[in-house]
This record gives sequence, C-alpha cells and structure tokens, in this order.
Amino acid sequence: MERSEEQLGTRDLASAPESRREDGAPGSTEQETATATGAPESGAGDRSETTTLLPDAESEEFGRRWEELQTGFVDEPRRTVEEADALVASVMQRVAEGFAHERERLEEQWGRGEDVSTEDLRIALQRYRSFFRRLLSA
Repeated sequence: MERSEEQLGTRDLASAPESRREDGAPGSTEQETATATGAPESGAGDRSETTTLLPDAESEEFGRRWEELQTGFVDEPRRTVEEADALVASVMQRVAEGFAHERERLEEQWGRGEDVSTEDLRIALQRYRSFFRRLLSA
C-alpha cells in the first residue's frame, strides 16, 4: 500500500475545521448521511442499539483498506501504524461529517422558521446516543 504525502492523522482530525476533507473519500449524499448517522432503533431503552455509521460500500472500502495495511505490519511496522492512524482518522472524519450534515439539515429547518418535529429530534438524539455508547464501549 502506497502512502500519500498528505495523510490525515487523528491529531489533524481533532484540530481540523468541520468542513475539511483531505482523505479523498466521496462527499456524502443525503441518503448516505441518513445511513451514516444510523436508522432509529425499534424501541428505546437500555438494550444494545445498532446503527449503521457509514453506507455499506464505504464501510466495505474502509475494511478492505484496513486488511491491506495490516498485511504490511511484518515488513514495515512503523509505516503500518502511521497508515492505521490515517485510516482511523478518515473513518472518524466521515462519521463526524454524517452527524454534522444531519445537524445542518435540522438547523436549516429552524433557520427557515419551520418547526422540526419532536419525532425528528427524537431520532437524531437516538443516533447520537447510539454512537456515543459505541464510542464509550470501544
């Protein structure tokens, strides 16, 4: 796996402006964003929630890239760890973009003076809760 000159790392992600996108991944469509932020789970409560954070094709591509870089560890462990950091940062940025897009959509509705339904807000909060719990359990 060839290393690009300008790879995004987790440090970059933590300090990057929200709109920054250097990983070359495609921008999100409205449908991808809905998938990226997850579908509402059926029934609330404390049971385990599962939401899809990325569209299947993107998830598979990130998985393929992980498998590729992992095979290089024996020959080049340092480079492999650098590439792993960059890949994790790309995934984190993509997931963050999905949530940012969802929030922008809600804020646009508010900005136009439209009422956002309590149901839309409930679903958004469920998505945040699900993702938050997954982060804490990782």
